[in-house]
Amino acid sequence: MKSLAAFPDSFEPTEVDPVRPRIVGDQIAQALADMGVTTVFGVISIHNMPILDALAEQGRIRFVPARGEAGAMNMADAFARVSGKLGVVLSSTGTAAGNTAGGQVEALTAGTPLLHITTQVDLKFADRDRAPIHDVPKQREMLGGMSKRVFRIWDAHNVIGTLQAAASAALSAPAGPVSLEIPVDIQRSEVAGDAQASEITVVRPRVGDAAIDALAARILTAKRPLIWLGGGARDASVEATDLVNRGFGAVTSTQGRAVVSEDHPATLGAFNMTPQAEQLYQSCDLMLVVGSRLRGNETKNNTMALPPICQIDAEASQGGRNYPVEQFLHGDAQDTLARLLERLPEKLDTDPNLPHEISTARALSEGALRQRLGPYSVVADVLSEKVANGGHPWVRDVTISNSTFGNRFVRIAGPRLGVHALGGGIGQGIAMGIGAALATPGPKAITLVGDGGAQLGIAELITAVEAEAPLVYVLMNDGAYGVIENIQDAQYGGRRHYSALKTPDFAKLCDAVDMPHVKVTDVEAFSATLDAAVERDGPVLIEVDMNTIGPFAQAFAGPPAGAAGKEA
Repeated sequence: MKSLAAFPDSFEPTEVDPVRPRIVGDQIAQALADMGVTTVFGVISIHNMPILDALAEQGRIRFVPARGEAGAMNMADAFARVSGKLGVVLSSTGTAAGNTAGGQVEALTAGTPLLHITTQVDLKFADRDRAPIHDVPKQREMLGGMSKRVFRIWDAHNVIGTLQAAASAALSAPAGPVSLEIPVDIQRSEVAGDAQASEITVVRPRVGDAAIDALAARILTAKRPLIWLGGGARDASVEATDLVNRGFGAVTSTQGRAVVSEDHPATLGAFNMTPQAEQLYQSCDLMLVVGSRLRGNETKNNTMALPPICQIDAEASQGGRNYPVEQFLHGDAQDTLARLLERLPEKLDTDPNLPHEISTARALSEGALRQRLGPYSVVADVLSEKVANGGHPWVRDVTISNSTFGNRFVRIAGPRLGVHALGGGIGQGIAMGIGAALATPGPKAITLVGDGGAQLGIAELITAVEAEAPLVYVLMNDGAYGVIENIQDAQYGGRRHYSALKTPDFAKLCDAVDMPHVKVTDVEAFSATLDAAVERDGPVLIEVDMNTIGPFAQAFAGPPAGAAGKEA
């Protein structure tokens, strides 16, 4: 049988042994494919082999074998964010399911529609603490802490129904990761007939007409309205842009970037917390918040003064959670904005100077940031032009370069092309880059990582090569946990404990796994190096030698102690 390590874009099903009895594993593989799943990430184990054997034999779904469950989860997360479809990860029981925790918490934070199919020991032993191999007595409780919902298949006769219910829960608003336990003896159970999966039901809340009427009336009183767009508005790009063209200004969270094009003159983009942005807010008389939590690290822990707020969100509990609101509408962003537009004139009676003031505030914010970058302004400029003009997915790990220029300055071409560790977890970028790269047949994913974070996910470089993932890693190497050193300098009298790293020789490492590697020691060479890496097939790693190039013009030391003034 052919290997699935580096499957082509189209799959040729293999012939299934007609003598082999049909089992639940076969049902699951068929149902996933029927529901539109094309790619599954995971690690093979004795407790998930019935499913993986069926995936391989049927040949309809690509399985990407990660080097660890943590990486598999990050890959599935990024795949779902970029594709807009259900991400699927397959883990094994107990410790293996636990290995997904960091990545699944990130998916929960980001509201990613993701199905975590994990396994259980034989049903007769489950939840009884009788110590069969791989048993974790409180696995369900563990999964509950990192999942939107947890399901279990208790019987071979309810496989399709439970699987569809789990997928529906993951995709329905507010979206999030859902865990599905399948005991291994159930996976091996023989089944008769050919039960078919139907279309996944996706439920979205709908706002009543009276509430939309009231919001439209409130908007008509505003002269300088802003719309703050979060990740929950990514499917409402057309409607949000229409609202801006009618007279609103726009600002986004890092998760809501490019819902309105970042080249639009009336958007601040994600420069949402600069002095220029704060000054602008003081002159505005309404802020419509759509699909955003108004997170602490983008609002100075909710102490930043904002205009009067009306809020639209698919999660009912978000209403007024971080800021008081005049009106809360519990509904889907796209549907609510579309119906709101029907009630508004083609051109609002708003201040005609607002777009110019927004453009000026953004230009000043970008200029101030570039001055802090020193020589790395060249790297930031090159990346911004390449990513935006080429339509590349832009993936970032938590590293100084992302906190300074990656999250805001480097422009992206679409609302699903930006992927970053929203929860602030270090070391997820290498795996996320793979998931983003495999989610689209378009331009290569460009992934920004640091040397410290890279060491947490370094094994997945092998997965990138094996999967022939179309991506470029830009690895910023300062030989340390740079932001930690800066914090130690600023707040701990320069006492640098535990922040120095034994950093690998990345050239040798890449050579060992057959990944092309280029080191940049002069920022003027970065542009040509990036161009060449993008044109080359498969994954490429560009290492930027920061110790040779020199420091940023202004050290980034994270948020002030006890506050959240800048993103960590």
